[in-house]
Amino acid sequence: MSFDGIFTHLITKELTQELIGGRISKIHQPYENEIMLVIRNNGKNHTLLLSAHPSYSRVQITQINYTNPKTPPNFCMVMRKYLEGSLLQKIEQIENDRILQFSFSSRNELGDLENIILTIELMGRHSNIILYNQNSNKIIDSIKHIGTSVNSYRSILPGTDYIYPPTQDKLNPFNVSDERLFELMNTADQIDTALIQSTFQGFGKDTANELAWRLNQNKNSKLTTWNHFFKELNENLSPSFYQSGEKEFFTPILFETLGESFEKFDSLSSLLDGYYEGKAERDRVKQQAGELFRKVKNDQVKIKKKIKKFEQSLIDADNAEIYRIKGELLTTFLHEVPRGAKKVNLQNYYENNESIEIILNEALTPNQNAQKFFQRYQKLKNSVKIVTEQLKKANYELIYLDSIEDQLERVSPKDIDFIREELISEGYIKDKQKKKKKVPKKSQPETFYSSTGSTILVGKNNLQNDQLTLKTANKTDTWLHAKDIPGSHVIIRSNEPDDTTLLEAANLAAYYSKYRLSARVPIDYCLVKYVKKPNGAKPGYVIYDNQKTLFVTPSKSFVEKGLANGGQL
Repeated sequence: MSFDGIFTHLITKELTQELIGGRISKIHQPYENEIMLVIRNNGKNHTLLLSAHPSYSRVQITQINYTNPKTPPNFCMVMRKYLEGSLLQKIEQIENDRILQFSFSSRNELGDLENIILTIELMGRHSNIILYNQNSNKIIDSIKHIGTSVNSYRSILPGTDYIYPPTQDKLNPFNVSDERLFELMNTADQIDTALIQSTFQGFGKDTANELAWRLNQNKNSKLTTWNHFFKELNENLSPSFYQSGEKEFFTPILFETLGESFEKFDSLSSLLDGYYEGKAERDRVKQQAGELFRKVKNDQVKIKKKIKKFEQSLIDADNAEIYRIKGELLTTFLHEVPRGAKKVNLQNYYENNESIEIILNEALTPNQNAQKFFQRYQKLKNSVKIVTEQLKKANYELIYLDSIEDQLERVSPKDIDFIREELISEGYIKDKQKKKKKVPKKSQPETFYSSTGSTILVGKNNLQNDQLTLKTANKTDTWLHAKDIPGSHVIIRSNEPDDTTLLEAANLAAYYSKYRLSARVPIDYCLVKYVKKPNGAKPGYVIYDNQKTLFVTPSKSFVEKGLANGGQL
């Protein structure tokens, strides 16, 4: 289900029950399109998330911790000026549209009481969060500024009048009369998704599809079916998460059209946390780590070109023998080579006296041509050691960059700075901040507990992997890593883990690797004492021996369950 007008109606009721009468204690803007209001009500703090993200716009109470920027954006500062300490008087949905208004009462700088409206319009890429004065109807500020050149119907700029988005001539499904419903259902040729969406406000495709299916299943009691559907929405919520193939859905009640496999949640807000957390996290990582992704990709391309060039040099070196042979033949048959010739054919006594053509530099004497072939032969042979070493370094560097790419694919926003610092220290990117920066706290490995109670630690970046394996772990602990591919270092706090713990740790090592989507991932494991770091190796790179290998299929739900349960697998 999308965050449509129906869902907006229901979340409004949930927020009203939790927040009305509360006072704003803190305001944050962790990301470009999202505002967080900490509202204290009935002795408890509630974090209200307002998101105007083009793909994930929503309103909810969230339990997820977000990292705030060191310098708050301008909109956040304006929000603090007008709303900090204010009381939430009312939450209202406009008709059955995806527009929510939060009415606050606060005192201005002169001590006069003001009524401030915070409106969020949940309209995909046109979503916005707008702060305006109820008495003057003037916009104070908005999270996105929209001028008349972008929207001829209305502008959303400080100082302009707030105008509601254009309305559609549709019926509100929550207050439509039975008489009107009866008339519509009996005059329509067919009750389908398109008809419901075109007639009633606020129906997303999934919701309209569910209602249409129920109505068509009960053709002789359509009105009763309609009323039962809305009674269930109003009185018997069952927030549910469905996964059907590649698609995921969230619904306020059970949807029969989505099958029987679902997960229930205690509230609509907790459902939204479960549904959006991973998606929004990936999007935030892409936003915040975009430059790192591009840098790593570009460097990977450069390194692959280098490797190809080095490999070709080694192939050429393997063929160097032909230059020595040509030099030997020219020296042997020097008297047969005319001066100024462009080429000559000589008998190759290395190949049963078969004729071989030798291209010459006509400006050189035959002897000088022979010396040129010897010099080229010697140069290629001498280059083998250097090129082999350069190729080895290039391959190590590619492995390192692959590990960084893998970490960026699954990193959380709060850990991006650690990867950036690592790339700065390794010389891949420049430190743009000249001033001395505050050293960030060291990130900690993820901690899990196996079904049998053993502690399992998982590194989340290269520096953390080094710290975990080389300093934190005991020599008798068990170390695991995906075989020959980038991934996290995993430590079991035991030298002889039971089979259950070993398999669960292997699942973690597979999931936190580049092959997390593969069906059968090889995992090497050995004691930590057999793991070594070569001198001068990049962060995260180790070598090991005395390992054993097992194969596992990584499970996303298994890992997420562990994270949700405080690490308990």
